[in-house]
Amino acid sequence: MSNETPLLEARGIGRQHRDGTDWLLRDVSLAIGAGERVALTGPTGSGKTVMLRSLAMLDAVNEGTILWRGESPGPDEIPVYRSQVIYLTQRARLFDGTVETNLQLAYSLAVHRHRTYSRENIIAQLERLGRDDRFLALDSASLSGGETQIVALLRAIQLDPTMLLLDEPTASLDEGTTRQIEQLVGDWMAFPGTGRAFVWVTHDSAQSNRVAIRTLQLRDGQLTELEANR
Repeated sequence: MSNETPLLEARGIGRQHRDGTDWLLRDVSLAIGAGERVALTGPTGSGKTVMLRSLAMLDAVNEGTILWRGESPGPDEIPVYRSQVIYLTQRARLFDGTVETNLQLAYSLAVHRHRTYSRENIIAQLERLGRDDRFLALDSASLSGGETQIVALLRAIQLDPTMLLLDEPTASLDEGTTRQIEQLVGDWMAFPGTGRAFVWVTHDSAQSNRVAIRTLQLRDGQLTELEANR
């Protein structure tokens, strides 16, 4: 990383169980700069989801500080923060209705009302995945797991976030759909002049080598930086 202020920084963050007993994370620190592609690995139950949800400010930390561009967001700033740092779950949920309805609903949120839904942009991205505008008319309930994940990712990236926190977005998906998800994220990262970044949780070392330039390992609530991928 350069000496520039990181996009996202965690300083000594910790999370306990809801009952206030054991620590799920303790004294975890990291910094992610613009343009960085980070893979997060570790055994099941090591706290990867807890960490991403904490970074997304979906769950409050019990100790430590999370900084965005060098500042700690206040309570009134969290909605804007979450519009810039978007967390995508392993099993995305869609609303009833068509694919296009799900994409358009994002713009009903107050934080996104200054943006305009672009059907042309969505169709262009679908075409790169070998789909056309007929996909937009499909009922969300009829979609496969992979198709649901594609819609959830399109729903997120259309909002022009600066960082994605991807919690095993391709787990249980076939190889073809996995590569399409990777392609969507790669195209989003490659858009010039945006300074975007992501953290991608994966158990697949081959995927980590494909998508990331840094790999972090979380084990027993502690974070370790592994050798750079390239």
